[in-house]
Amino acid sequence: MSCKFDDIFLKNTQEALGTQALDSFIDAFDNEPVIVSVRRNPLKCSDEQARGHYEEISDGLIQWCTDGFYLKSRPLFQLDPYVHTGAFYVQDAASMVVQSIFKNLRPDGPARILDLCAAPGGKSSCIAACMGSQDILVTNEVIRSRATILAENLTKWGKSNVVITNNEADSFSCLQGYFDMVFADVPCSGEGMFRKDRDSIEQWTPSNVELCAARQRKIVASAWAALKEDGLLVYSTCTFNKYENDKNVAWICEILGAEPLMISYGEDGNMPLRTKFGLQFLPGSTRSEGLYIAVLKKTASQKEVRLKFSKIAKSLYCTYVKDSYLAKITTSAGDMLKAYPLGLECEIIALEAQLRPIRSGVAIAMVKGKDLIPEPALALNELLQSEAFSVTKLSLEDALKYLRLEPLILDAPKGFILAEYQGIPIGFLKNIGNRSNNLFPSAWRLRSTITNNY
Repeated sequence: MSCKFDDIFLKNTQEALGTQALDSFIDAFDNEPVIVSVRRNPLKCSDEQARGHYEEISDGLIQWCTDGFYLKSRPLFQLDPYVHTGAFYVQDAASMVVQSIFKNLRPDGPARILDLCAAPGGKSSCIAACMGSQDILVTNEVIRSRATILAENLTKWGKSNVVITNNEADSFSCLQGYFDMVFADVPCSGEGMFRKDRDSIEQWTPSNVELCAARQRKIVASAWAALKEDGLLVYSTCTFNKYENDKNVAWICEILGAEPLMISYGEDGNMPLRTKFGLQFLPGSTRSEGLYIAVLKKTASQKEVRLKFSKIAKSLYCTYVKDSYLAKITTSAGDMLKAYPLGLECEIIALEAQLRPIRSGVAIAMVKGKDLIPEPALALNELLQSEAFSVTKLSLEDALKYLRLEPLILDAPKGFILAEYQGIPIGFLKNIGNRSNNLFPSAWRLRSTITNNY
C-alpha cells in the first residue's frame, strides 16, 4: 500500500463493506487513474452532438444515467464553451445515479423537490434535466459563497422552474408536507474523495466521523417536516463508514419515522455494493469515486400546510421570451423584467416569500429608458426566444475571447446580438459598429489564458 491509511479507517471500511471491497479499493487507489465523466444537458445538446464533441476520448456510457458518459482522459474543461454554457456538466459518475432514482420513483403528477445541500449543483442539474414543465425544484445551499456557485451553475443549466435558496435546513419547516422528494447529500468525512484529495487522508480522524454523523442527523431532522407523508428522502454521502451511512439511515427510520426502499443500478463489472439499507459506489467496484446512497419512504404522519398565493399583477409582454408570466421588479440596479414558467408563477412567488431566494424565475432584461438590455441568464435559459435577436456564430477562438471579456468586432447589425457557439447560445453583445460591448457577467469570466484545448 503506497499510501498510509489510518488503521481505524481501514477497520471501519472493512466492517461496512467487507474485506474484498476494501482490498479492491486499496488496489484501485494505488493502481487505477481517477475516472473522468461528463453529463450532457438535453435542453442544449443532442446525444449525437455530445458524442461527436468528445468522440476521440469517449469511453462508454454510464449505465444509471442516460445523459452521462466516461472519458479516457481529462481535457481542459475550462477551455470548452460547452461547459461554460451549461451544455455539459463535469460530474463523478456515481452522483449521476440520482437521475435514475428521480425518474423511477418520482410521483405521477407534478413533483415538488428539495435538494437540501446542493452546491455546487451537480445533483440538482441532474434532477432538473428530467423534470416536467410543471415540476418545481428548490435547490438550497446554506453557505453563501457556495450558494453563489450553485446559482451560477443552475443558471447556466437553463431550467426555468428552479428556485435557488440560501437557507438553514430548519427554515424549510415552514413548508410542512410540501415536498414529494427531498435529496440530502449531507456534508461528510469525505472518505470517497481520498483519491482526488490525498491530503485529506492525513486529516481524517475518528472524531470527525462522529461529528459528521451527528451533523447529518441534525440536518435531516431539521428539514423532516417539509417532506410529506409517503414522500421520499434520498440520503447520500461521499464516504464509506457505517456511522454516516447505514447507521444514520437506521436512526432516521427509527426516530423520524421511515422505511428504506431497495434500489439497484449498474451491471457486472460496474456494480455498486449493496449495504443493509443502500448502495455503495467505490473505486475498485464501480467506475467512479465513493458515494453512498439510500432511499427512504416517510411513514410518520405529517400535516400539510398549503402555500398562500397572493394576487399578482397581469403579465407584461416582451418579445425576448417564450410564453411565460412576466413581471417588473425593482432591484438595486433599477427595474428588471423577470419571467416565470406559465402556471407556476403564483407558487414560485409564494416560495420566494417563505424562503431566502438568491435566484428564481428568469432575469430577462433591465429597463433603461426605452431600451430593454437583455440579461445574461436569458441567453442560457429555455425561455429564450432566440428569433427576437440577430445571431452571430462564434468560432472556438472567438467564443473563448467572449468568455474572457475580450473585445470582438462583429459582422452583424447594430443592436443587441445573441452569440452562439456550435448552435448553443453563449450570451449577448451590443454591437455599436466599430466595436461591441460584451454583456457576459464579469464574475463568470474565463481567467485562463491557455489557448489549446487538446
